[in-house]
Amino acid sequence: MPLYMDVHKNVEGLTAEAVAGAHARDLEVQGKHGVEFLRYWYNEAEGSVFCLFEAPSREAGEAAHREAHGLLADEITEVHEGS
Repeated sequence: MPLYMDVHKNVEGLTAEAVAGAHARDLEVQGKHGVEFLRYWYNEAEGSVFCLFEAPSREAGEAAHREAHGLLADEITEVHEGS
């Protein structure tokens, strides 16, 4: 299954707790969209969040985020894992 990295930029009021909560909601709905959210990273000062997920398409990842919390990514890029 393809692997994607998305980035959410300039998220106002970003906190570690808010990111953890959004990720938990992603995990609750991911199966309905054929998505598996694997990891996330964030930069509180910049208001940036990065999500790594496997999905059949970019659109499936976007649909899962939309249903989970409505915070859509600014960019979604297909990536390949290196060593």
